[in-house]
Amino acid sequence: MPRYEFFLASSLEKVFPTRRPDAMAEGARLSVWPGARCAVQLVYTAQNGAPGMPMQRFAVSVQGAPAPAALRGVELMPSEYPCYENSDEFYLTREPGLFPDLLRPMAEPLVMPVPRQYRAVWLSWDVPEDAAPGAYDVTVTARALMRETQPNGEVFEDASAAGLAFACRFTLCVGAAPLPAQTLIHTEWFHTDCLAQYYGVPVFSAEYWRIVENFIRAAGKEHGINMLLTPVFTPPLDTPVGGERPTVQLVGVRRNAGAYSFDFTRLACWTGLCRRYGVEYIEIPHLFTQWGAAATPKIVASVDGEEKRIFGWDVPADSGAYRAFLCAFLPALRAELAHLGYDDAHVYYHISDEPSAGQTDAYRAARGQAADLLEGCHVADALSSLKFYRQGLVPTPVCANDHIQPFLDENVPGLWVYYCCAQGELVPNRFFAMESARSRIMGVLMYLYRIEGFLHWGYNFYNARFSLRSIDPFRVTHGDYGYPSGDPFLVYPGEDGAPLSSIRAEVQDDALLDLRALQCMERLAGRDFTEALIYENAPMRPMTFTDYPRGAAYLLALRERVAEEIEKRRSER
Repeated sequence: MPRYEFFLASSLEKVFPTRRPDAMAEGARLSVWPGARCAVQLVYTAQNGAPGMPMQRFAVSVQGAPAPAALRGVELMPSEYPCYENSDEFYLTREPGLFPDLLRPMAEPLVMPVPRQYRAVWLSWDVPEDAAPGAYDVTVTARALMRETQPNGEVFEDASAAGLAFACRFTLCVGAAPLPAQTLIHTEWFHTDCLAQYYGVPVFSAEYWRIVENFIRAAGKEHGINMLLTPVFTPPLDTPVGGERPTVQLVGVRRNAGAYSFDFTRLACWTGLCRRYGVEYIEIPHLFTQWGAAATPKIVASVDGEEKRIFGWDVPADSGAYRAFLCAFLPALRAELAHLGYDDAHVYYHISDEPSAGQTDAYRAARGQAADLLEGCHVADALSSLKFYRQGLVPTPVCANDHIQPFLDENVPGLWVYYCCAQGELVPNRFFAMESARSRIMGVLMYLYRIEGFLHWGYNFYNARFSLRSIDPFRVTHGDYGYPSGDPFLVYPGEDGAPLSSIRAEVQDDALLDLRALQCMERLAGRDFTEALIYENAPMRPMTFTDYPRGAAYLLALRERVAEEIEKRRSER
């Protein structure tokens, strides 16, 4: 007779089929605050089974929580390319295989243990803002079904299943008040052409807008993304030299007798969605091409009544014609965005993405095309070289986390951080093959170094590298061997035109919650006390982006200590 096993694991465990994850202790504490989300995993397996045995199913139920549980199955996703060769010893594995990542809502709260395989259900709770504070004894029960009708009409009955049930318990501790709102500016680059291509819908059709709205809703309401890359023109990102991506330009451009005019109707629709779902900042695509600022972005216009592309790879960055366009476009765009609720304080502009140290002159020339037109605006770019900041070329550096230390040593104010495929050694990242704690530690590090913004390029990039073709993200998770799996996208495209979350997205959400909790702690007890709390159980001092606690235990314990101190300090006031 099969021997079944059910137990709880933290949200920082990755449940592989052939590895038993660490279990939560019976009655373990999990702290959260009103208006926030928390999660655990129900892990299950069958230790053995007879050949051809009917698969026994179990109904999962939850009692005692202050909100209904959302049940999502943790699905295994393929990775043929889990890491680059320059990885480190802290990867879970460097071998290709199946990795737990996709979270798919369960049609029914039923699980079927498979012999010799561990599987998991992701249980999450959106705690209401008016939830009563206190400790909730939560019980997760898996009860065997005794009688089922099979799809072929055959009735399956198993008398031995009578009374077969497993109860797993933990204590959910809800704080007395919500945490302060998120102050970190957080952008994950939004690729609407990928949505149009994956779902096979025309750009700007009604169905396109429905799908875009679904993905914006999830970004703003579910994943703490409060700045959105807004395609006023088609972003010149991940595009081969001489190539182009599908046109998703929101702003209508007309040039009649050499004079420009603009139609902002679609931009108004976009910003309306952003405001509706809590996106406080707008991010304008790069005004010049990626990796060197050599050329102009793709811009389509109606020229004397004829639709044509007027800028692109064939037009150099120092073009006088492009300067004339910017002189008309940028002032009109700034005025319109302010009218739509996004003044200069809530809009960020880019010159060119990831310029290298050898491209300083090209970047300076490109910047010169727009600098006067962006006076008083936020200008930020992802880079690794301190040289650009020292020369005053990038007022707001967005630093790769493996090159950020020189910026920190120089006390650069208003610093942002990013990681992407290249950041695979020692520093935090969110590849399939990395432990979840390696992503969540970013919340602590961003607090320690007073980071103001976090950028990632891949919210929903469903293309091969350089956008040479679209891909099926359920089968190809590495951008056609362009990036380690887990880098190109954070959410999956669901069948109904709405995104499906991932373990990586949920863990990153917890990192943002950790950051907010630490900021709350600082308001209550001061910076010195909060930093002392962070280092209480850390084996290194100082903690850096390459040297930080590994594994789940440190972060789980820190959450509980911070929650305990917040509640203590609040009660004393």
